[in-house]
Amino acid sequence: MQILTLDEIRARIDDTAAIGCMREALIAHARGESQTPMPMHLEIGTGEVHMKSSCRRGGKYFVLKLATTFEGRGNGMMLLASAETGESAAYLADEGHLTDIRTAAAAAMVARELGRKDQTIGILGSGIQARLVARFHARILPLKRIYLWGRSPERVASCADHIRQYLPDVAIASSPSAVAAAARLIVTCTASRAPLLTESDIEPGTHITAIGADSPGKQELDPEILRAADLVLADSRAQCEKLGELQHAPDQWPRAIEIGAFCEKPSAARSSVADLTGLGVEDLFIAESIYANRNL
Repeated sequence: MQILTLDEIRARIDDTAAIGCMREALIAHARGESQTPMPMHLEIGTGEVHMKSSCRRGGKYFVLKLATTFEGRGNGMMLLASAETGESAAYLADEGHLTDIRTAAAAAMVARELGRKDQTIGILGSGIQARLVARFHARILPLKRIYLWGRSPERVASCADHIRQYLPDVAIASSPSAVAAAARLIVTCTASRAPLLTESDIEPGTHITAIGADSPGKQELDPEILRAADLVLADSRAQCEKLGELQHAPDQWPRAIEIGAFCEKPSAARSSVADLTGLGVEDLFIAESIYANRNL
């Protein structure tokens, strides 16, 4: 079994290729070409543990992924094993980094598939995911400014300083509604369990990618935002209905379109919401690519 350290994994990551990898993964999911069971969750004290898995039809490997968050700090690993013998092929000691990477890459991919050309985006959150969301969106958009909001002034300031290394114009917003007033492309990546944005905050022509809701009870958006949107996307309808923003808007389940299906047959929409819960198939595709060292 090959063991890949975090430094070795970082050296194999290419942002643009990772965005394309997530497109392939979500298309495979929408086509039914992968087995991706519902995630398992544990709440241990103040920590969260997420366990995901997937294999694709006719594929060489299956993946088991563990991602944790304790006291605001992420960790984790991925195990890639042979789909023919069950033998371990690679242990990816990524400390949760690949989960963060594939999440940000999927969010950027959605913006690209929607044909967004925004020069300004808003981000709710100030952790590693907010930093990566900025980085990956800068790969696919002509970004000039980012509006950033978070609950902790110290964490927001640190996050803004990090982002300024590659995008100097980062403005710290006073509230989520101030972000919504300033940007028409918004990404939410918090651990909130109550809506941060209401429908009245949202300006016409806005797209929101909601990342934070990935387990029961989590919520970043007022359900009225989904009801008012022209288009509702979901990485997995089955997962989002139980774990994502759609768990709070069951009346919107019938019209939600899986992102992979949208990629193959895109349509225009003035306002839209993408509900991302994070799929095991995304972990599979990125783990396979890292293992193969396919310049990703």
